[in-house]
Amino acid sequence: MIAFDLECTNGHTFEGWFADSSAYEDQKARSLIACPFCETTDVAKKLSTFAIKSSPRPGAADLAGKKARIEALGKEISHFVENNFDDVGCDFAKEALKIHYGAEEPRNIRGVSTDAEEKTLQEEGVKFFKFPVAKPPDPDA
Repeated sequence: MIAFDLECTNGHTFEGWFADSSAYEDQKARSLIACPFCETTDVAKKLSTFAIKSSPRPGAADLAGKKARIEALGKEISHFVENNFDDVGCDFAKEALKIHYGAEEPRNIRGVSTDAEEKTLQEEGVKFFKFPVAKPPDPDA
């Protein structure tokens, strides 16, 4: 048996199981394959995203190196945001709405907001991105 990812002309994707590739071709030629969503028989094979990667598992040194690179990238992003975005603190939602509606000039801002404020921003169509910021190291620790 072989499984193919199939797609109809209406953009619906689904899976089909066949004895072999020629069985698929034969059933397609006789219009026996139909989309389960819209029942059209105009379907085609789609490139499959299935793959098997056969690489060795990373060692402890590889994982430590990746962790260090990720931490460095996080610090770089945090540094960029701190230096290129105005910190509006708890007024983030208010400032974002002012910018969104043209009451203030567009600019990069950062700050904090509540879940309710974020819901309001989403409902108003304001695009924002939440980025977790690591706490600075405790000097007393």
